Amino acid sequence: MSLAPSTRLGPYEILSALGAGGMGEVYKARDTRLDRTVAIKILPEHISSMPQARERFEREARAVSSLNHPHICTLHDIGHQDGIDYLVMEYLEGETLAQRLKKGALPLDQVLRHAIEIADALDTAHRHNVIHRDLKPGNIMLTKSGAKLLDFGLAKVRAAEAVAGVSMLATETTPLTGAGTILGTLQYMAPEQLEGKDADTRTDIFALGAVIYELATGRKAFEGRSQASLISAIMTSEPQPISALQNMAPPALDHVVRTCMAKDPDARWQTAHDVLVELKWIGEAGSPVGIAASVVTKWSTRERISWGLVAGLSVALAAFAAFHFSPRSPEPHTVRLQFPLPDKVRIDYPVISPDGQRVLLPGVGSDGTRHLWLRSLDSLTYQVLPGTEEAYFPFWSPDSESVAFFTSTKLKRIKVAGGPAETICNVGSANVGGTWNREGVILFSDSYGRGMRRVSASGGESRPVIELNKSRHETAQTFPQFLPDGRHFLYLSEEGANHDLYVGSLDAKDAHVLIRGGSPATYVPPGFLVYGSQGRLFTRRFDAGNLRLTGDAVQIAENVARMTSVTGYLASVSQSGVLVYSPGVGRIQLAWHNRDGIRQAALGEPGLYEELDLSPDEKRLAVIRRNLAEDTSELWILEIPTGVFSRLSSRNTTEPHWSPDSRELVFSAHEQGKADVYRRLQVEPIKH
Repeated sequence: MSLAPSTRLGPYEILSALGAGGMGEVYKARDTRLDRTVAIKILPEHISSMPQARERFEREARAVSSLNHPHICTLHDIGHQDGIDYLVMEYLEGETLAQRLKKGALPLDQVLRHAIEIADALDTAHRHNVIHRDLKPGNIMLTKSGAKLLDFGLAKVRAAEAVAGVSMLATETTPLTGAGTILGTLQYMAPEQLEGKDADTRTDIFALGAVIYELATGRKAFEGRSQASLISAIMTSEPQPISALQNMAPPALDHVVRTCMAKDPDARWQTAHDVLVELKWIGEAGSPVGIAASVVTKWSTRERISWGLVAGLSVALAAFAAFHFSPRSPEPHTVRLQFPLPDKVRIDYPVISPDGQRVLLPGVGSDGTRHLWLRSLDSLTYQVLPGTEEAYFPFWSPDSESVAFFTSTKLKRIKVAGGPAETICNVGSANVGGTWNREGVILFSDSYGRGMRRVSASGGESRPVIELNKSRHETAQTFPQFLPDGRHFLYLSEEGANHDLYVGSLDAKDAHVLIRGGSPATYVPPGFLVYGSQGRLFTRRFDAGNLRLTGDAVQIAENVARMTSVTGYLASVSQSGVLVYSPGVGRIQLAWHNRDGIRQAALGEPGLYEELDLSPDEKRLAVIRRNLAEDTSELWILEIPTGVFSRLSSRNTTEPHWSPDSRELVFSAHEQGKADVYRRLQVEPIKH
């Protein structure tokens, strides 16, 4: 049945057809009583005559009418006229998520925003004993006010449960489908749905994970050439990690989605509220949660980085000590060389082995899969370490024979000579660094918002070492490095926007600060620390017995690339004194070029430019400039007609983007330990 314009259903006048919606046809209509536009959903006549279909239709009305949430489409009315059953719903302007996904994946901030909105809507539905059972992009509308959950046509209303000792009258709902009947859209169905088992809230959580996966990647989590192969994929395979397809995606998001889509319902998040809390935590934590991913995106592009290897640094360090205390000592000799990256691999950063013989390069290959690449310094080739899929922030065993690394949920180890990867323990998401002593103790950063933990390298349960210091507002402890005694260790303490280098101990619960405003540091025999500051690497004499610095800092490398304001520099030093690092961005002259690549004119003054965005009217250029003195990335505006630069923000800023009318600018800024997205209206740069 199709309704013509001007047809009336009660007080509602049909204006135009909007298309199919679940089991019904949807029309745009006018409510003549309240003079408002509404959406009307009807059942076709040939379906309306089926008692089971009508009962399902009425069930949708009951389900939706019990829900009042800003991200659930509002039900205004229900009616029956001339054999037509219909629902009157809120009219929404926008596009379905399915339509939006035809353009590709959404930006990370929109992924988190809409995922939170959908999870919040599901949480409300589940609290009202309503299970959707057909959550998919086609049933989510994107509007100016956010995502709206639609179409409860396959909803299942659970019997109310007794809560906290209060007796509630349970209303039994008769199932509308026989045992073994499959309801929903195949690609978003949980394994238990495919087996025809009863659906519960965890079934919706599986579908939620599949939707978030598609939001972030633009791809369906499970695909197949036929229904049989698709069902097989859902039942037996795991989708490719989000972070392998979208480098900006934080590992924590991978963890949330993987847990949503666990095959066993008992292994999933048990409530939509659990998912909501995790997603909000990722959004509020900002860049720390996405630290590994942002490292890949910002610094790993092959065209922007050439790795420099400084060999013989042990000679330089030892000679420096002699020269410092004895003027007759000869000047140290330093050998510098470069080596190429593995082909078609986006590399994060180098990790040199303690013996200085091999370099480990974590990164993403052309197939989108993360691995660890290994190269001996006396070799011309790289090898992939099998079993290191999803690996990030690797660290070496003290004998240089094994490597430990993090995945989204595990801490693992593998021998570089070959063999399977072995799980050491479970971990939280977004772990940032680890260290391994000669007694077989591994110390690791257990995510943001939690303190340092320790575990045996042979495996077992981890346990806390140092709790976060709430009195000084400590938010994270990252990049631990054992000192020679294997009991004391260095680590980076984050207190809001401040990052200080501390010394802690396995035998004590307290720690003391070593360098204010420091970066991750490594001890190098016979007694030096190597650390970074203001785009340079320094070494300074360190008394490992008394745990104190002596003497002055000496620069050993300049213009060293930095991961982020949190994670320090793209550098690693071995116990034998070999330093490997990535040079930073040099001074760049911006210029106009024609379509043939011929330079036309210089644009502004040379500078340390990291990111650019030209306004659509081509009158302004938003530029991220590196400030080495303050060790920050600042947002500047170049007025192209005059060539004048003006600073818009002095905070650590990234990713500037102009609005289509060139009047507004959005950007990400790091402040007080987290990242937020800002919008500047009527851009009028501050003159400096």
